[in-house]
Amino acid sequence: MHLPHPARRGRRTTAVVSGALLALALLAGCADDEPTDADDPASTPASETSDASEPTDAASTGSSSATEDTEIPEETVSVEVFFVGDTPRGPRLFAEQHAVEAGDPVKGAINLLTSGGAKDPDYRSLVPDGSVAPQVNEDNGGYVIDIGDFTERPADMTKAQARLAVQQLVYTVLSVTDGDRDRPFTFHVGHDPEPYLGVPSGVQAAPELDVRGLVNVLSPVEDETVSGSFTAEGLASSFEATVPWEVRDASGAVVVDGFTTAEGWIERLYPWTAKVDVSSLEPGEYTFVAMTDDPSGGEGGGPTEDTKTIVVE
Repeated sequence: MHLPHPARRGRRTTAVVSGALLALALLAGCADDEPTDADDPASTPASETSDASEPTDAASTGSSSATEDTEIPEETVSVEVFFVGDTPRGPRLFAEQHAVEAGDPVKGAINLLTSGGAKDPDYRSLVPDGSVAPQVNEDNGGYVIDIGDFTERPADMTKAQARLAVQQLVYTVLSVTDGDRDRPFTFHVGHDPEPYLGVPSGVQAAPELDVRGLVNVLSPVEDETVSGSFTAEGLASSFEATVPWEVRDASGAVVVDGFTTAEGWIERLYPWTAKVDVSSLEPGEYTFVAMTDDPSGGEGGGPTEDTKTIVVE
């Protein structure tokens, strides 16, 4: 911070020049005729506060202290947090990329679950706020999570929602810790294992095709700015590994479309990528959509879709 230069005070000297008294008169004038607010038109509220603008030990100390007290931002890591979205098969899990503090990524991820911190407005969380502690312990080859007074299912939650909420938590923890899918999760109140939301302890990750949306866009993220062309990425389990995609304008009209091929399609979700050229589009807001292929031609429930708002520059 640059401190201002001390304000210079005007001096006016009244001297009677008289031979040998000239030097004395000048000295006397400098000593006695300091200007006042009343007789110096240059005196303003700013000049009244000129003492405050002069650097002092306190000001210097404060500036130094503020610099020393400035917190250095924590390093972050990107993790996949699982939220719930609607599909033709009912509510399913969708992964979403989030940056959390590198020192404790599990805590950051669980806090996003309990706070409902999804970026995509189509996603929500079924994990009740305050229902789990934001930490996970490992014991006997499994995970132990402390829960609050949520052993029973809330009155406004169905059994299916409770089971999916537990899977939302399980999938998120396994993703952040890169844990084995067959590791059991035990929920504790104190030192005793208890059900969580009415779901018994010892639960494991359910098969992906039972609980996940069959297509999931991981990039671009919601409200991402793009220009020229970009690479979309995600996961899918789609008929013959075909993953159609579209870019829609504000009216819902398709302005760009194409398809890509995932790395597989039967047992689980497989990675896919697609090069999307938006160079012909006017700047503005659009929707990128990835979907499963629909071999029924619309006679069934229709394709699963995952959408992301993008901003084209």
